[in-house]
Amino acid sequence: MMPIHHVTLRDTRLAVHSAGSGLPLLLLHAFPLDHSMWDLQAPLADHLRIIAPDLRGFGASDGAGPESIAQMADDAVALLDSLHVTRPAVVCGVSMGGYVAQHVAARHPDRVASLVLVDTRLEADTPEARAVRVDLAAKVGRLGLSILADAMIPRLLAPMPANADTMTVARHRDNEAALRRMIVEQRVGTIQAALAALGDRPDMTDTMRHVRMPTLLVVGADDLLTPPECLAAAEEIIPDARLLIVPRAGHLTPLEAPEVFNAALLEFLGEKIRG
Repeated sequence: MMPIHHVTLRDTRLAVHSAGSGLPLLLLHAFPLDHSMWDLQAPLADHLRIIAPDLRGFGASDGAGPESIAQMADDAVALLDSLHVTRPAVVCGVSMGGYVAQHVAARHPDRVASLVLVDTRLEADTPEARAVRVDLAAKVGRLGLSILADAMIPRLLAPMPANADTMTVARHRDNEAALRRMIVEQRVGTIQAALAALGDRPDMTDTMRHVRMPTLLVVGADDLLTPPECLAAAEEIIPDARLLIVPRAGHLTPLEAPEVFNAALLEFLGEKIRG
C-alpha cells in the first residue's frame, strides 16, 4: 500500500498519498474503495506529482462520509490548496471519483489542466437506481460490509476468461482480495452517506458541454456498471474529448489493466509532462 499522511482542511482531515514531482495528478478513487486502488499507478510518479486522497470518510480520512458529490469536489480543491499546488492539475477519477472530477471541472475550471474520466457516466441515477442504493444502504446497516463486498466485487471486475493463463488468474484473485480488504475496512456510516450522495447527484450532461479542458475518457470493454456506451455518449458531449475502450477490463480499468491505463495517460498528457 502507498504511504499516507494527513492534511487538515476547513472541517475535516483527509489521508493522502503523494509522490513524485512536476505536473500534479489528482487521483480520485471509486466507491466503496480508498486511495490504495491506485497502487498500480505508482510508476506514474516518475513523470508526475501524484496526489491520491481517501475521500471524506473513506479509508483513513476523518468524517462520517460525504454530504454530496459537490462537497467532495470542494474538498479536492481545498486539498490542492493545502498542499500548495498552484498550477492547474490533471484531475482523474474512477466511477464515484469520476463524478467528483466532473464537479471539480465545473466548479473550479481554473484548477484543471486536463480531465480524465474513467468507468463513469454523466447522467444522474434513474429512480430505479436510487431505490437500489437506498436498499443497499439499509442492508449494509443490518448485515455489515461483507454483504457489500459480496454484492459489488463480481460487478466491479471483468469476468475471468475461460482460457485464462496462470498470471491472469493470479492477478484476478489478487484484485478480488484487494477489493474485499478495501470494502470491509470502510465505515458503515460512510458507505450509507456516500450511497445517498451518489443517488442525489445531479445530471451533468448539459454542464459538461461547456468544459474546455482536454479530456480523456477510459472505459473497460467489460464494464457492467458504466458500459462503453456511457463513455461513448460522453465523448459526443464533452467538446475536447477522446475515448479509449480497454479490452478485458471491467469497472476498474486502472486496477485491472494498469499497464494500458498508465501508458494511455502518459501519452494523453504528452507535452504537458515534458513542459
